[in-house]
Amino acid sequence: MNALPKHLTLTAPGALSIVAGPGAAIPELAGKAGLVAYADFTMQPTLWQMWGGDLVPFGRDDADKSYAWKQYYYCDFYLLLRQKKAVFPRMDFYIEAVQSDALKLLPASTYETLIDELVKRPIKQVKITQPGPWGSYRFKEIYDDIPGLENMAWNELAGIELSILVDAGLDGGALLNMPCQNIMQRPVQMVGEYIHKTYPDLLPLQVWLDDGYFAEPVPYERGSMPIHNHPDTAYNQRNFNEPLGRYETYYIVEAYHDAGTMMGFKEDADLEEYERLCRESNNKIAFDWQKFIKRWDTNVGDLFLIPPGTEHGHGGNQMILEMDTGPSVAGTEYSFFTYDFARHTWDDTAKSMTAPPMKMHLEHSFRNNKWRREKNVQEHLRARPVVVGGDGDTRMDRFTTISEMPFEIERFVFTKPMRHTTDGRFLQIPTLTVGRKVVIRSLADPSLETTLDFLQACLVPAGFGDYEFVSPDGSQCTVVMIRLKKA
Repeated sequence: MNALPKHLTLTAPGALSIVAGPGAAIPELAGKAGLVAYADFTMQPTLWQMWGGDLVPFGRDDADKSYAWKQYYYCDFYLLLRQKKAVFPRMDFYIEAVQSDALKLLPASTYETLIDELVKRPIKQVKITQPGPWGSYRFKEIYDDIPGLENMAWNELAGIELSILVDAGLDGGALLNMPCQNIMQRPVQMVGEYIHKTYPDLLPLQVWLDDGYFAEPVPYERGSMPIHNHPDTAYNQRNFNEPLGRYETYYIVEAYHDAGTMMGFKEDADLEEYERLCRESNNKIAFDWQKFIKRWDTNVGDLFLIPPGTEHGHGGNQMILEMDTGPSVAGTEYSFFTYDFARHTWDDTAKSMTAPPMKMHLEHSFRNNKWRREKNVQEHLRARPVVVGGDGDTRMDRFTTISEMPFEIERFVFTKPMRHTTDGRFLQIPTLTVGRKVVIRSLADPSLETTLDFLQACLVPAGFGDYEFVSPDGSQCTVVMIRLKKA
């Protein structure tokens, strides 16, 4: 590093020197650069390389199979983000470098115009699907074929770690694939002034789809998530230096025979015995979890509020729309697993439940646990819809909530165009849960619109203003939406 500036100074007149690599445009070299190009990469391929042992980290010329995810999420991600924020204002060219053999280059001015235009409208993201130990099979009926995906546990529809495909008018119709973090270069338009100042760089909401369909009945211990809980903001700040806690909701989109959600402890459960058995098991010895955990029968339209410290999990035989806070700029979730039925987990190479049992997070889980029982869940966390607007052809519901939850869940049912607004300050994430298609269209500029398919979500920027939901064929549609309470 110390020798490089001197070498560049001694370069013969007319000669071309190229400095490439992570951090090549650091301030110490800025005065030596005639042109600066930033090569950008999305998060998911980086994570695939990391999990596969193929990632080449800082300070190495080859892959490091021992590179740990904590090193990426807590250290290297933030080094890369700070470097990006420092370089973007002085770059001359933007390069989309997701595929090394298909680089896409834009002048910086074109890139800036693209971002300006992008955040004026609803933004759909590239969803990700992941197999897992409770992974199920409804996705085979509602999605086109996804090569290599044997089951679907997690399916992220909206969030900071996803990417965005953009038609920038490139040759051959090629699309730019850029990280979602890039739209946060326009934070006030995207999330509003209050959220920008309170949680810098953070896109604070996420939406997931949790599959739960099996053609033939399976035991709860196969079709259910691990029993777990999440931290609040104070816990996350104290233990992980994150700006926000993990607050969740489960909205039941589809329900099948024996649909259920695990939440809270039974009124007569011995909580000390539960903790002792979990610790003795450490997910290696099975015990009768149903003696302690309440499993609620569920149906389409049910909504569960899941404040931090609530023991819970997907109980199987249902499709869940999970609408949550995103605690981290890096996209980390913060789930503390307590018990996973002492089962083997999913091996995606063998395509079977033959991998070693998952690791638990017992110290965090029990330190964080609020020990909520079923009566508390029934009285406070089984939200109900209250009609707050509409007419004979439209209806807006707002679900009951508790003060601890930082966001609202709202539902829109309509056959004719239905108006709504961001009030210039609320980031909103709507998902189409009933219907084939819905159009979301600006009232001020109808050219600013997007179309959602069944179980597709989008980000509606805070600055989008007044807009309408339109069912193109006039059939009934239902849109379920998350937004923060304070903005």
